[in-house]
Amino acid sequence: MRARELGLRIGLLAPGEHDAITDVPGVLVGHTTLIAGDGPLVVGTGPVRTGVTIVVPHEDHLWTEPVFAGCHRLNGNGELTGLEWVRESGMLGGVIGITNTHSVGVVRDALVAHAARDNRGQGVFWSLPVVGETYDGALNDIDGHHVRIEHVDAALAAASRGPVAEGNVGGGTGMILHEFKGGIGSASRRVGDADGGWTVGALVQANYGSRALLRVDGVPVGAAIPASEVPSAWNQVEGLDAGGGATPGTAGRHGPGGGSIIVVLATDAPLLSIQLSRICKRAALGIGRCGSYAAHGSGEIVIGFSTANRVSRESTDRLHKLEFLPDEALGAHYEAVIEATEEAIINSLCMAADMVGQGGNTAPGLPLDKVLELMKKYRPDRVRPG
Repeated sequence: MRARELGLRIGLLAPGEHDAITDVPGVLVGHTTLIAGDGPLVVGTGPVRTGVTIVVPHEDHLWTEPVFAGCHRLNGNGELTGLEWVRESGMLGGVIGITNTHSVGVVRDALVAHAARDNRGQGVFWSLPVVGETYDGALNDIDGHHVRIEHVDAALAAASRGPVAEGNVGGGTGMILHEFKGGIGSASRRVGDADGGWTVGALVQANYGSRALLRVDGVPVGAAIPASEVPSAWNQVEGLDAGGGATPGTAGRHGPGGGSIIVVLATDAPLLSIQLSRICKRAALGIGRCGSYAAHGSGEIVIGFSTANRVSRESTDRLHKLEFLPDEALGAHYEAVIEATEEAIINSLCMAADMVGQGGNTAPGLPLDKVLELMKKYRPDRVRPG
């Protein structure tokens, strides 16, 4: 059940039709989810709890009509390939892939192959795909490299408009968030008519954070659900103590506080690349509202694009004319990004069910009845059924 279906109203702005990144016209999302096997970890065999998620910025001329884009790194213990060219050119020249840490290469290669096939016979062509990751090794046979080219192909073929599948799907299948089951989440916001009525959408693959810091619309939900009541997803993981903390000699990116989150932002507002980078910075505030402090072992990386002002690489025009909003008009968009990012993270928690992974490691779903009880107690004005 999504946050709004539960009755939670996060923020002040109204969502789009589906409260998802696909509310931005032309944006599509597709997943391939891989779940197989149970029991002890056998590298190369399983259990498998992983997948790939694809975000498509527009439906046609994917690789030859780039869109303006920007990015932001809050903490860099993670990967999102292709960002140097996004920073340099200010453009996104294809789809965005998200998967697990050790499958970035195969997803990137698969997207290169798609771009090359679609542009065969068009002369010299090159591609620097944008592919992000978060770590799913607590539940998944991450070293088994189970994501293959055909899974990327399937996710791209499945990309569609409308509601976005969330939780234990796609690249988010094996992810852990604030010691509960996490994964994919999405949300959108529409700025007011006075500010142009544009739509801002967010999609997250969320896999970070400690239980005690989890906030839902400002309410300390995580602290009110101790591990004695709902066990931490990290309790059974080798190298962590019974309380989910790292044992000596195991410092790294994994366990409570570590992990990572990839945020993809989209808008139909006509924004330049430098404006989109400024928009991306505000996603960090949405992440922070949910309880992240961007730990040393966590990677918080954001990419954002605008579907307006597409520029054809095949055009012979030496002069391109475009419209864009003045910087003074960005305030409402900042607010929309923060709210959409925050709700996308909460949706990823709300939609993720209990999952048993490799070695019997178990990530419990967020107990929604307890969340609703807490929200009614502390924020009754923000809880509305339907």
